[in-house]
Amino acid sequence: MPLRITSAPVSGIKKRKTPSSLRPRASPFADHARSKPNVRSPSSSALKLDDPDLDYGPLPDLGLSRHVPETALVETVLDSLKYVRDTIFEELPARAGMNSTRIAQVLGFRRSLPPLVSVAHVHTLLDAPTKVEREIMELAAAGQIRRLIVPGRGNDAAGLGDCLVLTEDWERLVRESSVLGSELKEKFLTLLGQLGNTCAVPGTAFSAAEYTTLVRGGFIVSSSSLAKGTLSLPSLPDLAIPMNAMAGAASRTGSGNLLDGTERTAQSQFHTATLFLSLPNTGPYLKLLGAGRDHLVSLLKKSKSGEIPLYLLRDRWDGAVESDRSFSVAKRARGEFAGILPGKTKKWKDLYGMSFRWVLEEAIGAGLIEVFDTGSVGPGVRSL
Repeated sequence: MPLRITSAPVSGIKKRKTPSSLRPRASPFADHARSKPNVRSPSSSALKLDDPDLDYGPLPDLGLSRHVPETALVETVLDSLKYVRDTIFEELPARAGMNSTRIAQVLGFRRSLPPLVSVAHVHTLLDAPTKVEREIMELAAAGQIRRLIVPGRGNDAAGLGDCLVLTEDWERLVRESSVLGSELKEKFLTLLGQLGNTCAVPGTAFSAAEYTTLVRGGFIVSSSSLAKGTLSLPSLPDLAIPMNAMAGAASRTGSGNLLDGTERTAQSQFHTATLFLSLPNTGPYLKLLGAGRDHLVSLLKKSKSGEIPLYLLRDRWDGAVESDRSFSVAKRARGEFAGILPGKTKKWKDLYGMSFRWVLEEAIGAGLIEVFDTGSVGPGVRSL
């Protein structure tokens, strides 16, 4: 019988039984479902936990704030016009994040805008409605300013069609125009002095060719372009036969009757059309103004309570951009993220660097928002 040298039959280890009194008790949370800490429920994942708006409910309201008129540092309508014209855009930052072509486009667009100021903006700065309207009428009667009404753009506070412009700025644009001839410039400036405060242009003031030149130069706009909702390229009265072609045909045939008939047709169409005074690039200006208002209101409505501190709304308008503060400079030196470049934000891509203070004043004057005192976090802003 062979000798078994394995220890299998006798190698079993018997566990010592532990008394029930020494066993660990079950946890009271053992029956609860377990979940990993990095997995969020659908309801919590939909919220942005780093959104600073979640820290603010309805803000305390101590009444309407005079923050804007008290910090504007203007006292007259003329001061307001110059202030609004000079503060619409911010200076290009040193690190703009835009190439030379884009920078040239931004600067060129800024220079092309007319020196218009909405009446609502002036009322916001001075906050004295009766005094402001009386001063506007006096300045217009004295010939220092002109009130430009753009039909179809709204004539209430929220409208975009009630604007003011210095008379000297209007005359400067006429004299610097490369489209108008010297004789037509003088004739048009004489008409401006005779029209007074009205914006309608009589159809018999100019010839058909002069009307065509003025419309192409942007100083007169027809009612048909207003109906289409654009002022960037004013439309001309439709002529059955081009005038230059008719002039060439008349010179070749030696007959002037055909040309005279075409001129009479064009002149009659200008006589029957409704024509208004305008300034070059008024359409792009009003479009930019409306886009700035809409963007500010959309940022304000992102707050869950519909109210937000003024400083936080300013930060949202500027975007998470780099700054020249010491901690941002230190982050950039270490190669850490210190914010995006300004050229990547909507403020610079679509609004050409529009100032937050400027668009805030515009929105207040239009009755879209209001500023109130909170007593704790500075002025607050709410949409209306």
